[in-house]
Amino acid sequence: MLSVTLAWHVQGWRYGRQLAQLAHAQAQAEAARLLAERERRQVLERRLEESETRHFKELADVQQSQARLRDRLATADLRLSVLVERDTLPGAVPAATSATGLDHATVRAGLEPAHARRIIAITDEGDRGLIALRACQAYVREVRGGL
Repeated sequence: MLSVTLAWHVQGWRYGRQLAQLAHAQAQAEAARLLAERERRQVLERRLEESETRHFKELADVQQSQARLRDRLATADLRLSVLVERDTLPGAVPAATSATGLDHATVRAGLEPAHARRIIAITDEGDRGLIALRACQAYVREVRGGL
């Protein structure tokens, strides 16, 4: 009877030790999984932060460029113009032909400063929209790649 009781206790200790080892292994595996998940999230956050920094730098550069352009237009240092076909000018006389063919010289017409400012404002909005779109696309690529 004593040997049976002793065997029973030894088996209980072995079983308890095995359960403890299993629980310890599971805890270590879960800790490793959580650590890997945290590292992956931190890498993704760093990449997103770098992308956001690039986006804001690009946006600031475009805004500076647009501001310089607006300043140059305001000081008459720069004038915007458009190409005009000779035949569409009011009172235009068709160009004379020469021995080599038609006269293809270009004519430029200057835009009024108010119209030039409106065009610059429109292109500024478009540039900012394209930069924001590229930033959104980069964000989606980063998030999808990080999953």
